[in-house]
Amino acid sequence: MLTKEELPPCPVATTLMLIGNKWKIFVIQQLMDKPFRFSELRRAIPGISEKVLTDNLRALEKDGLVTRTVFPEIPPHTEYALSELGETMRPIIDSMATWGTGYQEIVRAQ
Repeated sequence: MLTKEELPPCPVATTLMLIGNKWKIFVIQQLMDKPFRFSELRRAIPGISEKVLTDNLRALEKDGLVTRTVFPEIPPHTEYALSELGETMRPIIDSMATWGTGYQEIVRAQ
């Protein structure tokens, strides 16, 4: 999680700081459906590299939006899911999807 000192004064800037790159938003969007293993998540997000996915999952986990569960199996099985805090992003992502759909319809109608 961010520290008090890292918090921007603007709440919108705080949100953008946490999810403001295209990969984080895609990760969150996928995890809204169900928990994913790393390889499943990578396949579900076209164009993302292993390193970028790893970096973004670590950042989202650090910020408290994603949980990482390692199952003690051979081979190890790791799943990523939205945390309780991450679940609170659901209305934001849904609103973005609704707005984006409307915008696409306007552009296609021209």
